[in-house]
Amino acid sequence: MIFDLAIKSFRNRKFTASLTILSIALSVALLLGIEKIRYGAEAGFTSTVSGTDLIVGARTSPLQLLLSSVFHIGSTGNSIGESAQRMLQQHPRVKWAIPLSLGDSYRGYNVVGTTASFYKHYRFANSRQLQLDQGQWFDDVNKAVIGADVASTLHMQLDSKLVVAHGGGDESFIEHTDTPLHVGGILQPTGTPVDRAVFVSLEAIAAMHHGLYAEHDAHGHDPIANTAHGLRAWFQGVFSHDHDKDEHDTKHADAHHDDEHGDEQHSDDLHSTDDVLKGGLNAMLLGLHSRSAALSLQREINDYSEEPLTAILPGVVLLELWQVLGVVEKILLAISAMVIVIGLFSMLIILMTSMDERRREMAILRSVGARPVHLFALIMGEALFVTVSGIILGIALLYGGLLVFQPWLEATWGLYLVTAWPGQGELLLAAVVLVLGCLVGLVPGIRVYRYSLVDGMSIRM
Repeated sequence: MIFDLAIKSFRNRKFTASLTILSIALSVALLLGIEKIRYGAEAGFTSTVSGTDLIVGARTSPLQLLLSSVFHIGSTGNSIGESAQRMLQQHPRVKWAIPLSLGDSYRGYNVVGTTASFYKHYRFANSRQLQLDQGQWFDDVNKAVIGADVASTLHMQLDSKLVVAHGGGDESFIEHTDTPLHVGGILQPTGTPVDRAVFVSLEAIAAMHHGLYAEHDAHGHDPIANTAHGLRAWFQGVFSHDHDKDEHDTKHADAHHDDEHGDEQHSDDLHSTDDVLKGGLNAMLLGLHSRSAALSLQREINDYSEEPLTAILPGVVLLELWQVLGVVEKILLAISAMVIVIGLFSMLIILMTSMDERRREMAILRSVGARPVHLFALIMGEALFVTVSGIILGIALLYGGLLVFQPWLEATWGLYLVTAWPGQGELLLAAVVLVLGCLVGLVPGIRVYRYSLVDGMSIRM
């Protein structure tokens, strides 16, 4: 009986009730949406570099090594020596290694010297791989690959010219005007520091820092074209794409032979490729055959006797850094709380306003035998129905919006929000909203309970 009365009452006030449901639905959608963004931002931050088991650099603080190698903020100051590079690349536990040479910039964006292994092995946001939007990755030593933000902000396209400057960020000192590069590839947006970086080959870094472009011979040939083969063989020998010890030994022997040949031809321009390696690498990203060996290898690297090194677990340091930046999470939590409070207050206002309009209806129900507890149950039933309907509609609006706007969020903001069924956290929030909705329904319910038959039937002038 009470349920039938609630349905009929709802039909008579369908416009007002629909507004109440919509108010709750929007509040729930915003609440769960903010929670998804909060968790998505944290997950995206902590997975800025995914699949990398260790980051190794010269002796420095773990946070500084992470900031310089992943976020391209600051510098480690020192570089990794040749013996350490060989030890890391040839270690039986290392599957692949990505070398990073930092310290240059282009119009405020950091330049990263690396190899094709970066494009092949670098992962972000739950092991997603880098994708090129245009062009190719280092098909030529004179080419550079730029991130999506660099391309959009500086309005750069394929074959656009860029001149790298020595010095990171906005504090560049010497421009390598004699070694211009051209854009050979543009990466798709990732929502990571990759979008704000310019990637060049280690050969290009070596050429710029050793003046290989500075002079042309009498026939107009660029010296880097003559020495690129030797440098390429050296770097490929030391930083092969896939770790295979037997193949590495053979490649290294060939590279060493080519390197010696290159030194004989260009001793005036480049003293030794050993110098390039000793002074050119600031960090190395390592992938291991087994992640269970990460801790033991980390201790081994930190205790390396030939030179002081620092090895970090990127996931652990990223999580620590996020905790330092926890004020962002607290702000989002506060916004979530305010959203749901506003939604519930809107529901309370609408219910209380309707109570004044329904006093005669309540009095008629009392006159035909309804008890105060029945009227209380009627109001609570309506509040429960409105809250449940609002929660269901809010979840539907949220996931419908995610299906439509997910590609845009990912491409524009780098936010990858999971569109799977609501998880335990979301269901818990929905349950909290349900309980709060019932508590809000107590206010008009108690007020109706106190209505008297005389008060309801009396006419106020």
